[in-house]
Parts: sequence; C-alpha cells; structure tokens
Amino acid sequence: MFTIGQVAKKYSLSRSTLLYYDNIGVLKPSGRSESNYRLYSASDLEKMDRIFLFRSAGLSLNSIPSLLDKKGNDLNTALENRLFSINTEIQAMRTQQKVILKLLENESAVKDSRVVTKEIWVSLLKAAGLDDAGMKNWHVEFEKTSPEAHQDFLESIGIEKDEINSIRAWSKTTR
Repeated sequence: MFTIGQVAKKYSLSRSTLLYYDNIGVLKPSGRSESNYRLYSASDLEKMDRIFLFRSAGLSLNSIPSLLDKKGNDLNTALENRLFSINTEIQAMRTQQKVILKLLENESAVKDSRVVTKEIWVSLLKAAGLDDAGMKNWHVEFEKTSPEAHQDFLESIGIEKDEINSIRAWSKTTR
C-alpha cells in the first residue's frame, strides 16, 4: 500500500489534487491506515497510470471515470472523438493565427509566428533540389499515403479551399 504522499510524488501531483480526485470519485484509495490516512494499492496506481495518460491526452476529469471502465471499441470511440475535437481546435487556431497575422501586417511578426506559407514551402522544396516533377510526386505520395494529413498540411500553409481541392484532385488522378 502507498500513502497519499508517495502517490503524489510518483505522479508529480499535489496532495490536494489526489484529495480532489477522491472527492469527485476519479480515484478513491482502496484502504485506510489505522490513523485513517488514505492508502493506495498497486491496482489504484494502475488506475492512476490510466488517469494520468487520459489527462495527458487532454481528456476532462469529468469524462475519465467512464473511460476507466471502457475497453476495446468503446474506448477507441471516445479517443477518436477526442482526436476529432483536437483536429477541430487546431484548425480553428490556424484560422485565428492567419487573421492575426493579416491584422498585424508585419513581416517580422510573420517570421516569428512559426507559420510556413505556401511561398516559403515551395522555396524550401526548390532549395532541397525538387523541380516541378519532384513537387508533383511529393503531393501524389502525400495524398496516397495520408490524405487527411495532406489536407491539413495544405490548410496549414494557407492555401485556400478551392486550390486545395484542385491539388488533391490532381494528386489522385496522377497516381
């Protein structure tokens, strides 16, 4: 059995966080000492491993108790929903980033923003030795290997939807 202090140290959490987890029913200790201190079993630590993993994936504390009991397809569905949510958040943030950069109209802000534009990307590919045929092959392979990631990448470098649709359609027909 492990004390609350030992568990807190192992997971780099505060004692109050573990008390909160107990209070809301996310992680209840399996036992109590003679002095009525919380004691956690190896099974509790395995459960805490999963809680820690789910929290690292950005899942809310409210959703975790139901996930702890899920396995297989049920768990996969919950995680796929979280992944979809993350992808949606990323797209929204990219859009916000573009709007802010447009509002700033400042070249140094663009350089400091970690944004790669279509122009920057094309110049990098050319500098790496790719000609038009090489760039075409790059798109074809990206589309064939990971079409959704290809879509996300094209969006991330600021290409408009019509041009993205055109690139992807062209990539599919040249296989």
